[in-house]
Amino acid sequence: MELTCSDSVRLLNGSSLCSGRLEVKSNQSWSSVCEADFDQQDAEVVCRELGCGPPSVLQGALYGEVEGPVWSKEFQCGGHESALLDCRSSGSARNSCSPGKAVGLTCSEPVRLVGQASRCAGMLEVKVGKWRRIDYFDWDLKEAHVVCEHLGCGSAFSIQWKNEPSEISVLKIEPDCVHSGSALRECAKSSSSSLTLNVTCKDLLVQPIISVSFMNGVSMAQQQGLQVSRGSNFTMSCSIQPQYPGGSFQLTFTSSNTVYNYTQPAVNHSAHFLFPAAEPAHQGNYSCIYHVYVFYHELSSESPLLSVTVSDPNQSDVVKVVVITLVALLVIVLIILGLHLYRQLSRQ
Repeated sequence: MELTCSDSVRLLNGSSLCSGRLEVKSNQSWSSVCEADFDQQDAEVVCRELGCGPPSVLQGALYGEVEGPVWSKEFQCGGHESALLDCRSSGSARNSCSPGKAVGLTCSEPVRLVGQASRCAGMLEVKVGKWRRIDYFDWDLKEAHVVCEHLGCGSAFSIQWKNEPSEISVLKIEPDCVHSGSALRECAKSSSSSLTLNVTCKDLLVQPIISVSFMNGVSMAQQQGLQVSRGSNFTMSCSIQPQYPGGSFQLTFTSSNTVYNYTQPAVNHSAHFLFPAAEPAHQGNYSCIYHVYVFYHELSSESPLLSVTVSDPNQSDVVKVVVITLVALLVIVLIILGLHLYRQLSRQ
């Protein structure tokens, strides 16, 4: 197994090489770092130096309290440096850390899917010194699920092998090691193969956006509750960030326990559903579902719900008149009572 090692920084007490309490080496001794002397840009440099992915958690005392001496300088990294000790630093008066203030850092594991429009599908690569493809050897959906979950892409949808023109340098990762809880790069062994692994995760598609527009050009998107005047026309629009060509949008409308579905092809990654005259029957919850075929499989993604109520403008006007009339009567009564009280006091 190949590892990216650093002789100046390390993470201790974590679950993998990419997590733990940070220590920095200087003059042959290791020192802990205080939270106040370390920030997100510093963390990016440490994770890169260790050959890990970007930082995902930066929290004091996550991996134990300070042991031994404390680093006496404040790091001032720009985030682009290749090593923490290459960063600028300034003197710190600290010689100890308060409880809970020792830097604990979790870097993401260097795993990615490449070669497709989405980060949730493509050829699996793991970085061990450099990015390398993974041998197809003995993998199935159970192992692919670990990858998809790690990438925040849901569960695995499919795996496929790619036949390379000739044998290439790859990493071989045993399924048993994947399920042991070890990081993928800690399971990796150098090998050569002509079969490499492609993974497709279920959360391949981004979430569509649902919005409504009115005849006056006003458009509103993803409001929790929206009111439409009875008799006015409105348009429900479905759209999605460009990922794959084609596909279709299904507008689902639920009212009084009845579900209605309308479907249109996606044109320029959107579709528009016109309602020429709003009626009480149009009151309910709307959502957009995008359907598209990818890798010979149909995938779908649903938008948040948009709740619509239909109001009667005539009833609103009547209510306004009644309210104004009552307020006017109340004002008149108060004036009469005030005059009466004034006369009573004047006679005394």
